[in-house]
Amino acid sequence: MDFHRLDGDLKELRRRNRSLAWGIGLLAAGQVVALLVILNLLGTTRTVVVPPSLNKSFWVTRDRASSEYLEQMGAFLAWLVLDVTPASIDWKKDLLLGYVEPAQYGALKTRQEVEAERLKRINAATLFAPQQLIASEDAQSVVVRGRLRTLVNGMETANESKSYRLEFGYAGARMHLLSFKEVGDAK
Repeated sequence: MDFHRLDGDLKELRRRNRSLAWGIGLLAAGQVVALLVILNLLGTTRTVVVPPSLNKSFWVTRDRASSEYLEQMGAFLAWLVLDVTPASIDWKKDLLLGYVEPAQYGALKTRQEVEAERLKRINAATLFAPQQLIASEDAQSVVVRGRLRTLVNGMETANESKSYRLEFGYAGARMHLLSFKEVGDAK
């Protein structure tokens, strides 16, 4: 019997077994990582939608929306709030309240009713021309910048640059308006 040859073969088999053990360990680690990724993705569905009346496609997941969606919703809601006449403010107010988060519903309804009464009393209209939309996917908000014209009895009384921040929340498979506030420095 050749002891050196058997000893060399035994060392070679041990080296192969260590290599195979490392390979199996890496494969098992890959399986664990793949399982974690699958579990993380479970329940998150990104749906790409191209509405017939809008020009941009966007995505919505269970708790977030793309910047394109935020821009489109921000422009639409700014139109509902800021581009009003005594004849249109009531139906725009009712349409707007359908997008408001339930916790903010009462405060925004009161604000819009006070504004409707004021516009009707002085026969005023506001016209808003958006010029820039700045969306933040992380904050789920959009800043709408533009010109706000105010007309009283058909006469222009103001024409100013304004900026408004709209913040959104996602609940019940729907995007809701959390706040609509004027922000400073609308240059």
